[in-house]
Amino acid sequence: MHQFVVRFVMAAACVGVLADAHPAAFRARGTTDYVITQLGSLGGTSSRGDSINDLGWIAGFSNLAGDASRHATLWVNRTTIDLGTLGGPNSSVVWPVKNTLGVVAGITQTAVPDPLHENWSCSAFLPLATATGYQCIGFVWFGGVMRPLPTLGGTHGFATGVNDWGQIVGWAENAVHDVTCVAPQVLQFRAVEWQPITDRVVELPVYPGDTSSAATAINDRGQIVGISGICDQAVGRFTAAHAVMWDRGQVAKIGDLGGATWNTPMAINERGDVAGFASLPGDDPNNPNLRAFFWTKRGGIVNLQTLAGDATSQASGINAFDQIVGTSCPAAGRCNAFVWDGGQLIDLNHHIAGSYPYHLETAQDINDEGRITGRSVNLQTGERFAIVATPVR
Repeated sequence: MHQFVVRFVMAAACVGVLADAHPAAFRARGTTDYVITQLGSLGGTSSRGDSINDLGWIAGFSNLAGDASRHATLWVNRTTIDLGTLGGPNSSVVWPVKNTLGVVAGITQTAVPDPLHENWSCSAFLPLATATGYQCIGFVWFGGVMRPLPTLGGTHGFATGVNDWGQIVGWAENAVHDVTCVAPQVLQFRAVEWQPITDRVVELPVYPGDTSSAATAINDRGQIVGISGICDQAVGRFTAAHAVMWDRGQVAKIGDLGGATWNTPMAINERGDVAGFASLPGDDPNNPNLRAFFWTKRGGIVNLQTLAGDATSQASGINAFDQIVGTSCPAAGRCNAFVWDGGQLIDLNHHIAGSYPYHLETAQDINDEGRITGRSVNLQTGERFAIVATPVR
């Protein structure tokens, strides 16, 4: 156990030094092409890489044969590892985790029936046929063992990021029946931090006047980003009235693009720069015109717009050098993976080195070497594959 703690401290100290390096010294110049490598699956027709750390470890999910359920999946040196579940049919890693010491966090269903029959946040990230009906909680996986993360007294939880100090963030239900919840959601939930080793859960403060919140990412300096609003449906919308940052125990808004909903930070780098997505002024909360954004303390929030001809965009990952990846989608038709670098929004499909037969649909995360993970789609069959895109130097 002592060695485990020491490894966290040493790694975090090293990352702190790298975070102070100037990104311009590392940024690739000109247009970069990428070699696409398709990752293994667990037998189903849908998989996706959602996180890539600086060791090149990729985490995400893969459907099992038959596609009725999926498991959290880790790809290490092209070996596909099934992380399993805690008794229920599904698990997944759905956010950029970023830890470089072998710790993974995500969501898992247990075998315990949901007493309140809520949809909960997990339902948006699991196969429709088996997405509800079970307790769904955050998990942490290390050394081949998955263990549960406690809630705040309610049924459900959700884990997103882990830093190299072992701090895990996410959100969890408490026992409060909140009148701002929209059925079938019943219980209030709050942004939380699970502490290293002990997994003790600590509630983070909501933005003044709000009732529910969720933490989506953490860096090695302990800065946490997420959303704050009302309980609503427990998936975005009015729960994301405010995009916020928790820093040294204080919560503050980081701004928006003028919309009242879906203001969602997705990732934060070691300099405290943030990528995410937000709605626009006057948007329908149920059909928003989402836009990817980039936020810095010195420059505020910037609308990254969309690829030419597309209607919406979302940013999901950022590295130390402010390269951002995400997805840009037309009003109808296939979405496109993008990378934003130095003020340019670039369609990855136009920068594939060699031949790759499938369309790059999403880019979910990017590491400090510029390697990107996400998903491609076979436009003829509809099969979707987890991929890694490696820049050609």
